[in-house]
Amino acid sequence: MAKAEQIRKSLSGNEAVAAAMMQINPDVMAAFPITPSTEVPQYFSSFKANGLCTSEFVPVESEHSAISACIGASGAGARVFTATSANGLALMHEMLYIAAGDRLPLVIAVVNRALSAPINIHNDHSDSMGSRDCGFIQVYAEDVQEAYDNFIQTVIVTEHPDVMTPAMVCYDGFITSHAVENFYMMNKEDVQGFVGENKRSGDGLLGKENKLIGALALQNVYIEMKRQQVEGLNNAKKVYLEVAKKFEELTGRKYGLFEEYKLDDAEYAIVIIGSSAGTAKRCVDDLREKGVKAGLLKIRLFRPFPSEEIAEALKNVKAVAIMDKAEGMSGNGGPLFTDLVSSLYGRVDNKVIMSYIYGLGGRDVKVSSIAKVYDALQKATETGEYSRYNYLEVRE
Repeated sequence: MAKAEQIRKSLSGNEAVAAAMMQINPDVMAAFPITPSTEVPQYFSSFKANGLCTSEFVPVESEHSAISACIGASGAGARVFTATSANGLALMHEMLYIAAGDRLPLVIAVVNRALSAPINIHNDHSDSMGSRDCGFIQVYAEDVQEAYDNFIQTVIVTEHPDVMTPAMVCYDGFITSHAVENFYMMNKEDVQGFVGENKRSGDGLLGKENKLIGALALQNVYIEMKRQQVEGLNNAKKVYLEVAKKFEELTGRKYGLFEEYKLDDAEYAIVIIGSSAGTAKRCVDDLREKGVKAGLLKIRLFRPFPSEEIAEALKNVKAVAIMDKAEGMSGNGGPLFTDLVSSLYGRVDNKVIMSYIYGLGGRDVKVSSIAKVYDALQKATETGEYSRYNYLEVRE
């Protein structure tokens, strides 16, 4: 595969994702504004108005209507995108299960923001984590480059015949969505060549064959349909790696199910999602200079959860802290913690494992904050005494 032209740009995450949408040129984009995702449909509508894409842009009266329009369009065979945040994603909740259960490969840009109440417009992961079990693929980005690249790759994954599952491409509100960063874009021709034409256009309700979407399914078939649905979701893991390999050939940028940062010989590791990984990497570098064998595992694909692969990556560390930007409200740690502990159980034993809830409502987390976590891991290893369930930088 020939290398794509790389165009250096300085854009915010929202503009970069909207540009990726424009370059792909979907059949339909339906959206309703909500902070901090409002800029995505705003930029996209300007691209449409200026003739840069031919998509049908559908302004609606609510997020529930936005996802409903996407479901209808995808059911008809269209390639469909939308964008939302926080309470907007929550308002979509009913329809998320329908999109996933009907195996409709639409893509939502989820600009992560804290859920009310209390009202807060800043970043954490409570919105997408609250929708983690609805059947959507979830992929997370650390920065603008990853947000742009993830969106392009995810469209292919959702439409793969072995997957046929909708997806959320998640990135942190304001931190990534509004901060302007240098990154590399491809030109429209290379993006469209990589993603390819919408092969579903003749397979939906508007195709030649008779189809039924949204049927009643009772005791005789419901469980089989759910079994098929989860099989499609799990297939996304393999397909993501296949797509990532082709993307690396095209751009030189390499992606996996997760990123391992100085993890090969690490004794102490943290597992983290999103933009905070950049802060944590700086902390790892500082600790390495002091002789501390610190490492990091950054989650990219959260649904389906790459359990076996993560267990293998963490098998040699002495202690691990799982960092959640969402409170699971179970009294047992955050959602990433519970998934990861389940993944390690029976595969990797005799480790110090600690849960940290951090950054809720946009609470600042600095390099010094992450250093406290690594310090706690070292002390726990030395003494065998530690608290399993912790909050970071909170006034108790």
